[in-house]
Amino acid sequence: MSVESSLRAVTTYRLTEMKQRGEKIAMLTSYDYSMARIVDAAGVDVILVGDSAANVMAGYETTLPITLDMMIYHARSVVRAVSRALVVVDLPFGAYQGNSKVALDSAVRIMKETEADAVKMEGGEEILESVQRILSAGIPVMGHLGLTPQSIHKFGTYTVRAKEEAEAAKLVRDAHLLSDAGCFAVVLEKIPAALAGRVTREISAPTIGIGAGGACDGQVLVIHDMLGINKGFSPRFLRRYADLHTVMTDAVSQYVGDVKSGDFPNEKEQY
Repeated sequence: MSVESSLRAVTTYRLTEMKQRGEKIAMLTSYDYSMARIVDAAGVDVILVGDSAANVMAGYETTLPITLDMMIYHARSVVRAVSRALVVVDLPFGAYQGNSKVALDSAVRIMKETEADAVKMEGGEEILESVQRILSAGIPVMGHLGLTPQSIHKFGTYTVRAKEEAEAAKLVRDAHLLSDAGCFAVVLEKIPAALAGRVTREISAPTIGIGAGGACDGQVLVIHDMLGINKGFSPRFLRRYADLHTVMTDAVSQYVGDVKSGDFPNEKEQY
């Protein structure tokens, strides 16, 4: 990739170009200004302001409690830090299900109040009316199929989805519906790799996998998981690229010890 290409701002159209030429799409979550600056500068193509902020930032067990106002706060912080990556914001639970007007109002608030580039929604045929209404307003939509965490109480488990023929057939059908409606990309979460490969080949929209194998057009992970800040989550699909939990714990412990012993601050660290 040329320097000029790597510096050019990522758009939804550019993601389609990447799929067409076989260039993989790298996506990570961010929820605050400082982390987003690092992620953007490192060359990530898409930054997801995920409702996973409910888990890693607020300490909830599920993504359900996070509100639209909370998502807007996190998204504002991220957008201010980003100069290259495409910023996508999750529509949280309750902000779009069952009412396409509410869905449009929620998406408009995100776009106006955060200046993000797109929104993401979980589900297929059951939310298609809301997807179409948001798209008709000129707001880009990223779909999300497979394991959809906002539906955890419906499924009752975070296990791999679409292993059975009927659910797999519905997922393929939903992927086509979302792509044909105009979604610029579709996240496929925790489904069999062969199924994800089939969907990737069949639809024109780029697919972004998380626990969905290597045939997807791109991959996404939660930043706190891949950096090893959160050590209590170890699914098969997670590769840890650092052990920041240990690094940060050791650094804080050393700081506490230095303060207690009077070593910090020393003569060079004061005025």
